[in-house]
Amino acid sequence: MANIKNTSIIPAEEDKGGFTAYLSKDAVRDQINKTLGGDSGQRFIAGLISCVTMTEGLKSCSNASIVAGGLLGESLHLSPLPTLGQYYLVPFGNKAQFVLGYKGMVQLAARSGQYLKMNVLAIKEGELVKYDPLNEEIEVNLIQDEEKRENAPTIGYYAMFEYLNGFRKTLYWSRAKMEKHAERYSKGYAAHKGYTFWEKDFDEMAKKTLLRQIISKWGVMSVDLQTAYVADGSTIKPDLTPEYIDIEDTPVEVTEEKPGEITVKEIRKSAKAAAENAEDLF
Repeated sequence: MANIKNTSIIPAEEDKGGFTAYLSKDAVRDQINKTLGGDSGQRFIAGLISCVTMTEGLKSCSNASIVAGGLLGESLHLSPLPTLGQYYLVPFGNKAQFVLGYKGMVQLAARSGQYLKMNVLAIKEGELVKYDPLNEEIEVNLIQDEEKRENAPTIGYYAMFEYLNGFRKTLYWSRAKMEKHAERYSKGYAAHKGYTFWEKDFDEMAKKTLLRQIISKWGVMSVDLQTAYVADGSTIKPDLTPEYIDIEDTPVEVTEEKPGEITVKEIRKSAKAAAENAEDLF
C-alpha cells in the first residue's frame, strides 16, 4: 500500500465554494499532505480535481467523501481517472462510492508476483468454436478486423490466469448467464433504472464479474486486493472507515452465494465490525 499514515478525520466541509475551493483550504491540504507524506499531496489533489471534472454527478457529492474515496484508491496505488478504469468514484446519493474497475483488479493481482499470465475478453458472435469446462480448454477464432470485431454482438466472456509455477485456470460464461447474474445481484439493472454500471457498460462489468469469480475462488489474493474487494461498492467515511450500502441496492456486482463459501456480504459485515474497533483502517 501507499505510505498512508496518521489517517485522522478529514476536515469538515462547508456548503459553498465547490470541490476545488474545498481543496484550496489550508486545513484540507495540510491534512492530505500529512496523510500521504512526501510530495504526493499535489499529485493526488490534481488527480481528484480531474476526476470530479470528468464525472458531473460528483459535483453534488460530499467533498469529504470524494477525498476519502480517493485516499483509499491512493493507498492501493490506483488512479482515480475514469479513462484508466482502475477504480471509479461514483455518485450514490450525496456521497462518492468507491467502485473497483476490472483494470484495477488486474493491476492488484499482477503485483503479487505470482501470475505469469492473466486475461479477460469479450467473445464475439461467430468466434467461439467450443469451450470444454471439464478440461478448461477453449477454441476461438478471433475476428481479425478490429473495427468489425468491436461492432459485433458479444455472446460471452472468457477469463484466465496462469501462475509462474504452471497452475492455470480458465472460466467462460455466456452472455445469457451473465445477464441472469446481473439481474440477480443488481436491483437497478433488473428494474431497468438506467443508472447502473451494467446498463452503462455491460461488457466492463461482465469482465470484472468474471475476474472476481476466477480470482476469488482460485487465485492468489494480496492484502491490497482483499482490501479493494472488501471496500468495493462502499462509501468511505471522513475517518477512512467504509460505510456499507445495502448490497441489494448497489449497482456493484457481488459474488454468487453458494453453500460452504464465504460471500462478499459476509466479508463486508466482518470488515465493518473490525473497522469499528480499529484505530486505523489502513
